[in-house]
Amino acid sequence: MSKKYLNLKTITSLQKEYGITDLQEKIDSGLAWKLEGSFGRAAMSALEDGSCMLPEEQHKDFYGTIVPSRNDLLNGTKGTLLNSQNFWTKVLDGEIELN
Repeated sequence: MSKKYLNLKTITSLQKEYGITDLQEKIDSGLAWKLEGSFGRAAMSALEDGSCMLPEEQHKDFYGTIVPSRNDLLNGTKGTLLNSQNFWTKVLDGEIELN
């Protein structure tokens, strides 16, 4: 499947199918950075692998440090739309298997 077909709506649908919606919502709201450490670590892992992406607006973590938006980052790096498109393309192509 081509990455151009994996828009936000498609990725959101895939996240719902694989049970990742709750984590993405916590990242989108900034709550992931204010909860206990395990939530932040899970969010960082999901941003690194591409199953989740950063929102379009910045947030601050528990300590007041700015968490960038996906548009603040180099295209294709962790937290960006392109990183998520790459991840979900591999899922759809069978290169990555999710439960």
